[in-house]
Amino acid sequence: MKLLEGLLHTTATTVFDVLPIVVILVGFQLLVLRRPIPNFKRIVLGFFYVVLGLAFFLEGLDLALFPLGRTMAQQLTDPEFLLGLGADADGMETLHWSDYYWVYLFAFAVGFATTIAEPALLAVAIKANEVSGGAIGIWGLRGSVALGVAIGLVLGTWRIVSGYPIHWFIIAGYVVVVIQTIFAPRLIVPLAYDSGGVTTSTVTVPLVAALGLGLASHVPGRSPMLDGFGLIAFASLFPMMTVMAHAQLAQWRARRKLTNQGER
Repeated sequence: MKLLEGLLHTTATTVFDVLPIVVILVGFQLLVLRRPIPNFKRIVLGFFYVVLGLAFFLEGLDLALFPLGRTMAQQLTDPEFLLGLGADADGMETLHWSDYYWVYLFAFAVGFATTIAEPALLAVAIKANEVSGGAIGIWGLRGSVALGVAIGLVLGTWRIVSGYPIHWFIIAGYVVVVIQTIFAPRLIVPLAYDSGGVTTSTVTVPLVAALGLGLASHVPGRSPMLDGFGLIAFASLFPMMTVMAHAQLAQWRARRKLTNQGER
């Protein structure tokens, strides 16, 4: 009964969240364009599917992904796991940031796997491949974005463990992005910028947010409010770097190949 009540409450909340979008679309169609709504029955059915799908998804986040991220963070920072059996919380104060290597490995694996499975990234990669006439590979783009998210999460979790201020990392990261933008191929720059936003989507965000909050809650001296958030910023920033770096590397290899052929 609790599951059913939770699902009904989530569904009602989702209807109110989606309703403004429907009002805007219908309002522009009837009042601005002054045309009847095409395929009205199909649109109503689609709206029903959207609401139902979002309700199940949001309820699934609360039941599975958020608890999973918190649980993994708690287990990976447990004193007995890090210091051995019989250790207590007092021993956590003596830990060095390098002792949390399993946390970094888990962050890398989660970042890479969730990004590869991200539906939004797949959609962008397919469209980029179509528009570019095959010049941009689907798996090349997905792999470079996933690698960027993985590296970003490793650095983000290290920041939580070490306690350094987040703004220095973000400022330095965007300085690198600006410098790369100057030298990267023009074709890839807008796509690289979009790739950063694509990572903040349905699969990646819940696990990353739960991991950051769980980690900040169990590392001594860290505040979930001050240190737990911000991990998603790393997941959005670093894919821009890796996508442009991938394009720059491909461009360099192509030029080197042409140079070698010219010498022959």
